Amino acid sequence: MQVDWYEVAGEPRRLASRVRTLAPRPRSVESVVREIVASVRADGDLALHHHTRELDTGGKPPPPLRVEQVELGAALAQLAPEMREALALAIENVRAVALAGIEPEREVALPQGQRVKLREVPVRRAAVYAPGGRAPYPSTVVMGAVTAAAAGVDEVVVCTPPTGGSVHPMVLATCVLCGVGEVYRMGGAQAIAALAYGTETVAPVDVIVGPGNPYVTEAKRQVHGHVGIDGFAGPSELLIVLDGGVDLELAAQDMLAQAEHGPDSQVVAVAPDAAPLDVVAEHLGRLGGRGAISEHAVALVDAGNMEDALAFSEAYAPEHLQLMGPSAEALAPSVRSAGCVFVGSASGTAFGDYVAGSNHVLPTGGAARFASVLSPRHFRRRMSEVHVGSAAAALARAGATIARAEGFVIHARSMEARIGENQDS
Repeated sequence: MQVDWYEVAGEPRRLASRVRTLAPRPRSVESVVREIVASVRADGDLALHHHTRELDTGGKPPPPLRVEQVELGAALAQLAPEMREALALAIENVRAVALAGIEPEREVALPQGQRVKLREVPVRRAAVYAPGGRAPYPSTVVMGAVTAAAAGVDEVVVCTPPTGGSVHPMVLATCVLCGVGEVYRMGGAQAIAALAYGTETVAPVDVIVGPGNPYVTEAKRQVHGHVGIDGFAGPSELLIVLDGGVDLELAAQDMLAQAEHGPDSQVVAVAPDAAPLDVVAEHLGRLGGRGAISEHAVALVDAGNMEDALAFSEAYAPEHLQLMGPSAEALAPSVRSAGCVFVGSASGTAFGDYVAGSNHVLPTGGAARFASVLSPRHFRRRMSEVHVGSAAAALARAGATIARAEGFVIHARSMEARIGENQDS
């Protein structure tokens, strides 16, 4: 197992950039995705069927794009009771946290007499992309569909690749449990294009969320602007800030757990001195035999002190940040750049992937400096409702002055025409 050691040495930002280069970067798929998106936009279902046959079903004729209700019901009926109970727990926790993120309508009364009402309204139609490939991901259905429903979206759609020609019944059953009845067997860039522009079978949506492979991410980048998206998801990553007063085997287990997402995942441990990192390295070497970590980017960083440990973490801006040990946990209120923060030795990142209630669709690749966890806000729009009324005269004089200074004379006249009317609406 390859583990890289580093010392902050007073340059946390420079070191964070260097550590990020350890993770392998996917080759560019821009041109391939552009061709796929263009073909789906032009040829609709015909192109969707072609790309599904070539990329998902191994050359076999693809199944119907839309999953029928009878198939969804059958999938739910065969779901194991313990799995149904686990999914129900995840759904309720994610829903509770999502509902807490919805802000009520507010009205602001301003000194000149006008009123501005701040409103949040849900989009009408949203799609959740659930990855396929190596395994089914019912948890992603939960994270996306439950959050969209909590946001008040009228129509929630799920799509997932028909790997080998079919969709795993567990994913279909999860859709039912989440209240989703519109499910499509399609994946990759072609699915994103269909959701953005619509086909004969697939009605277009307003927002697309959910992680995927580089083709999915690039397709979201290319359709962004025509539809809303949550962000550009990359490989999973975990940074743990720890001190010596914790069970360091747990830290190693958590690093291995995130490495399980794939060979391009990056896992990092940071401590104020080398002693706990030596122990973590020993545990990684001993436990790594249970799963392939040799190809993963693993970095151990001796920060010298907790202040520089935090500075390194802030510069790295991890998708998942764990704080383990009293001095590390005390940093929680100071964290500003992380997708999700897990505080305390009991708070393993894996809980957030499934049942803690937080959302596992998070910004990666350092985007946590400016991007946020998937929440109802990704499915809602903010807008202002303006009632000028009796404030027209006071506002027109100031507004007309600014408008004329910018060369917009008719703007000025539009406002001045209302002086003296003092309407109440």
